[in-house]
Amino acid sequence: MTANLLVIGEITPRMDARLTPSFTLHYTDRIDDVPAFLAREGHAIAHVLTDGHNGVPRAWMDALPALKLISNYGVGYDAIDVGLAGERGVLVTHTPGVLSDEVATTALMLMLACYRNLLGSDAFVRDGSWPEKRHMALSRSADHRRVGILGLGRIGLALARKLEPFHAEISYHNRTRRDVPYRYCPDLEKMAADAEVLFVVTPGGSETHGIVNREVIDALGPDGMLVNVSRGSVVDELALVAALEEGRLGSAGLDVFADEPNVPAALLSMDNVVLTPHIGSATEETRQAMGDLVVDNLLQHQADGRVISPVPECRDKSVIVDRLAV
Repeated sequence: MTANLLVIGEITPRMDARLTPSFTLHYTDRIDDVPAFLAREGHAIAHVLTDGHNGVPRAWMDALPALKLISNYGVGYDAIDVGLAGERGVLVTHTPGVLSDEVATTALMLMLACYRNLLGSDAFVRDGSWPEKRHMALSRSADHRRVGILGLGRIGLALARKLEPFHAEISYHNRTRRDVPYRYCPDLEKMAADAEVLFVVTPGGSETHGIVNREVIDALGPDGMLVNVSRGSVVDELALVAALEEGRLGSAGLDVFADEPNVPAALLSMDNVVLTPHIGSATEETRQAMGDLVVDNLLQHQADGRVISPVPECRDKSVIVDRLAV
């Protein structure tokens, strides 16, 4: 007999095919009245598959008394009430490790696009300006930059390694000092003042909400650049827009926003800003690896009650399968 799995959001055909032999899948986007469905069937659902944007609404979690595992598609899980899950004995897993390089590459891409004016150069060719004007204004070099990384976890470390060939002088701000060859800065504002580029790669959630505030942005200064591939909530978006409009910040590369998919209108017309639609991990290879890990967590738990990649709050050696450095 297969178990019931509540699927919140979209999953790939590959994930569906791997899950179907072991689970009866209930897609919330195919259910007309989810609360009514949960009132009828919620007692028989022990597993939920969701993502970092949809999470699990509190009312839905309340309607799942038999819930044992929430398997999250993504490394960020701030949309899931992990504290409530812990109180109820519910494990939460995510997909770290498999997307670190891809998100780091996206951050590097945004920096390069800003410094070398990639969008302006592309437009210069496409709109026919090249034959007439012959030369564009010079851009800036991306080499030998003073870089600050906010959050030196897996993604932050991957980013630091990718920056080394560019001869970057790397500093980082983290909750704790790490055994790495980069300069530790316990004061975020001071690190921003010393940096030419501030990369934001820290997790979202209440602890980091608005941590990149006006003071930090002003510390970067009119020649500074902010690159955010973390969560829009980490940056005070109103302060960021104002700083860019007023010339107190030089440029920004943004993959995430406070109210996705809505982007502040003021950003759309700025030629010193590069905008991408939350594509940090959006490659075929990485999304397949993420999907595989989501499914592996569900199948492992269904088999023996253990998981592979629990979120830190749920980390318990007695329930972790010793597989991969995730």
